[in-house]
Amino acid sequence: MNASTQKVESPAQPMAEQVEQLIDYIMKHCLWQFHSRNWDRERQNEEILKKAQQLLCGEPVDLSTPSDRCYWVDAVSLVDAYKERYPWINAMSKPELVELMQALKARLDYLTISGSLNEELSDKHY
Repeated sequence: MNASTQKVESPAQPMAEQVEQLIDYIMKHCLWQFHSRNWDRERQNEEILKKAQQLLCGEPVDLSTPSDRCYWVDAVSLVDAYKERYPWINAMSKPELVELMQALKARLDYLTISGSLNEELSDKHY
């Protein structure tokens, strides 16, 4: 098993460490993080992670628009990978999953939007 497919099974790790594992997967495997404008990144981070949280929590997911379905496909792929690579996520309660996904979104927004040094993200002429 190589490093990119290694399963991580430690159930008692701190949430910050869990978030970093999930972020690491997104950074290495999800092209949707590379949109060229900050408003695109904000919307997709929000929608994909919201739908991923709903899937993890067993909640209904809105698929009424083409955009919803597009975000849903990315969320399904992400959740499937998380469940396979990080078995500890399967043992989390709904409140824990909500907290984890909120922390994940905050960290992802920081890394891809507010903490990014890419000036093109906020260039009005780009």
